[in-house]
Amino acid sequence: MKDPNHTELWGHVHWLTVLAQQGSYTAAATRLGVSKAAMSQRIADLERMAGITLVQRTTRSVRLTEAGQRLVDQTRASFEQIEQSFAQVRDLAGSPQGLLRITAPVALARQQLVPHLAGFLRRHPEVRLELDMSDRLVNLATEGFDLAVRHTSTPPDTHVAWTLCSTRSVLVASKAYLRRTGTPKAPADLANHNCLHYPRGHDIPAWTLERATNAALPERITLQVHGALAANNSEALRDAALSGLGIALLPDFSAQAALDSGRLVTVLPDWKPVGSFADHIYAIRPYSAHTPLAVRALVTYLRSAFAGGFSPTEDGQKPSQAT
Repeated sequence: MKDPNHTELWGHVHWLTVLAQQGSYTAAATRLGVSKAAMSQRIADLERMAGITLVQRTTRSVRLTEAGQRLVDQTRASFEQIEQSFAQVRDLAGSPQGLLRITAPVALARQQLVPHLAGFLRRHPEVRLELDMSDRLVNLATEGFDLAVRHTSTPPDTHVAWTLCSTRSVLVASKAYLRRTGTPKAPADLANHNCLHYPRGHDIPAWTLERATNAALPERITLQVHGALAANNSEALRDAALSGLGIALLPDFSAQAALDSGRLVTVLPDWKPVGSFADHIYAIRPYSAHTPLAVRALVTYLRSAFAGGFSPTEDGQKPSQAT
């Protein structure tokens, strides 16, 4: 068989490495910005060049053969080095440029991240952003993301993490709901209320509240709650609270706008919910020897944008308290 053209070969091998990372032709084609048919044809061409099967295909999955895996293992580092070298060269232009792929949770992205992206893009017109809004914890390296914005308490040790801001949890309700049912004065009063909660597997719903005291340790209480609605999205819980359905436990970034406008008020303001949601927002990326200039620019911009956290800001006042 005629030796393949090396220029053509390297591109084919790169597509194979992407297929190995993504685990399916559809995902690999999406990552490369090509059609699934083109992806399949490119791998078939590579197998003809190699004279051996590189990919085992079934109706449900794609798996590399021993030969395919060996080829990927022996070339992956070279492609990663080429990518890093190109990023370093591109940074010599002196201004951020190129495509950045970002992933962030749905509620956090919609309410807090997206409103800031227009300002960043106006400041850096040579940068393009691709935002994936998903509550799924994606693998940044294998799925080709440059940066993740995450609501977490413990960023992974294998990644670089920049703190964007701290965050807290709040209990909120509409004034109409509290007028109808009464305002809780103590945590135990929540037993008589419709508590809108985030489901945690099959566990019985429970909230833990903490109050600072003069003692060495804060006062803490955990109580079971019940309610007509559980949802794994803080926007859904917030909207239910806005409709007067009950008392919701939310991360502050979901409650901020409604508290600012007075459409929601805080419940049990002397008590702090703990353990339900994370306490920081981070920008995270896999560790590498070089961080592209565009990534550094976006992180710097978001750190400034999020510096004040998500406490309500209307007239510089603290959140309204239920009366």
